[in-house]
Amino acid sequence: MPETLTASELAGLPPKVRAVLAAQAELIEARAEQIAAHEQKAAAAEKKAAAAEESAAAIADEIGEIKARNERLEYLVKELRRALYGKKSERLDPDQLDLLLEDLETAVAQAEEESEARSRGRSAREPSRRNIGRLPDHLERIERVIEPESLQCPCGCGEMVRIGEDRTERLDCVPAKLRVIVTVRPKYACRTCEAGVTQAPAPAHLIESGLPTEALIAQVLVSKYGDHLPLYRQAQIFARSGVQLDRSTLAGWSGAAGYHLAPLVRRLAEILKTSGHLFMDETRCPVLDPGQGRTKSGYLWALARDERGWGGTGPPGVVYFYADGRGGKHAEAFLNGFTGTLQVDAYAGYCSPSATVRQIGQIA
Repeated sequence: MPETLTASELAGLPPKVRAVLAAQAELIEARAEQIAAHEQKAAAAEKKAAAAEESAAAIADEIGEIKARNERLEYLVKELRRALYGKKSERLDPDQLDLLLEDLETAVAQAEEESEARSRGRSAREPSRRNIGRLPDHLERIERVIEPESLQCPCGCGEMVRIGEDRTERLDCVPAKLRVIVTVRPKYACRTCEAGVTQAPAPAHLIESGLPTEALIAQVLVSKYGDHLPLYRQAQIFARSGVQLDRSTLAGWSGAAGYHLAPLVRRLAEILKTSGHLFMDETRCPVLDPGQGRTKSGYLWALARDERGWGGTGPPGVVYFYADGRGGKHAEAFLNGFTGTLQVDAYAGYCSPSATVRQIGQIA
């Protein structure tokens, strides 16, 4: 590597030599600047190329997701069309149709949310099309007031005063919480005599010496019969909270509760049959056929009263009866004691010669 000349050595050189050296130095500096500029351009081009590759890959992934989502939506629309307009044998039952509609609405909501997420950088935002509605007044309101970090006026005038507020409401959910009710019954005795020990009597329980409270049994029954949640799934839900309950245990609770609720059902039927006008209908339901490895047909009979349409005074109510068939003898047994008007469909089982009720109209 050639040695660099010092300032004193450069001063001793002839003027022409110094001028040539100065020109060469300027040329070298200019070339160095050009090389640095080219390197910057090359780095920027590489960066743009990498970004373009990433963008192309992201666009390809997004196109794939959109195609998959469109295929899913096309399938749901096809199934919905078949359920609504297909042959009777191909139509879905109401429960399956509800599940299909839930899938379709969920898929549409997901697509709308993704579209909103991609367009959040835009200044104008379309109003939401969700049917939010008004939250019921009976729900508990928990207010959370968010105050500014400082109430001091920026110009130094002092503390600002409150002139209004903005209120927004969101629907919240508190997950179900299991707890243990500990009942303590202290025992007391006299220190000076042997008169005995006194203690408060144990409170009555629906299931004597059992584990559940009445509230827990009600929750199990509502989940099973109101929300159609099988007992084995409820057992899985309890297990998530660390409580191991066997399905047979839940079944035992349900059976005991059914025994204690039977008088209420009978009383409700008695009250309904004092009415002057009732509705009745039956529907088939599959039930287990022990020992056969299959199900058999059973029937649920509904006896209902609803006088709201003509301003009646009786509150609405419905009671269900079960029978292993749909013969007229079952209707006669369930309607024993009723002498009013019964509105039914055209099923011949209601037209028994021994019937004491008057039938009107038809239920499609």
